[in-house]
Amino acid sequence: MTPAQKLFRSPCAFIGSVAQWHQLPPCDKPEFAFVGRSNAGKSSLLNALVGQQVARASATPGRTQQLNFFCLNQRIYLVDLPGYGFAKAPKAQVKSWQSSMRTYLRGRPNLRRVFLLMDARQGVMKSDEDMMTLLDETAVVFQIVLTKADKLSAAQQEQAIRQVQQASEKHVARYPDIVLTSAQTGQGVESVQEAVYTGIQHR
Repeated sequence: MTPAQKLFRSPCAFIGSVAQWHQLPPCDKPEFAFVGRSNAGKSSLLNALVGQQVARASATPGRTQQLNFFCLNQRIYLVDLPGYGFAKAPKAQVKSWQSSMRTYLRGRPNLRRVFLLMDARQGVMKSDEDMMTLLDETAVVFQIVLTKADKLSAAQQEQAIRQVQQASEKHVARYPDIVLTSAQTGQGVESVQEAVYTGIQHR
């Protein structure tokens, strides 16, 4: 078992849901956030990473409406951010989520990396471009994680990676390696675990 795998087999506790800036926990641990379009598979990937049901996965876009904090091994924070795009919620509520997310990204000095999740079948969409631009502007390193890879053939997976690589290469905050994952089969899960573990070691 690798050190990264050992870390992710440690207890993972739900800390709480945050809707307002003053509710954020202290910046006392390395932090890794997961963001993506509504229904991109953030909660499912988080559950696959820690090997337990900690985040509520839903087929309904926009289910994650606040910033959900989890603490792994009392050592790092994992954050499930609100989905963006076509959330089924009132516009005022969606605007509130987005405001909280922007405030969060701009104000967490302990944030080591954002994992930007995209459905491998859909590739980069306008809302993803907007998020990458925001991450550039806030100088937050992000790594693209393609989800639901089990829905594609091997050839389609390779094509998806090429397309996303080309579409995202202009963004200065982008970490170059793209990870292809499936929460159903476990594909790529260890690679994300390794990325988190490496991020803890190096600031």
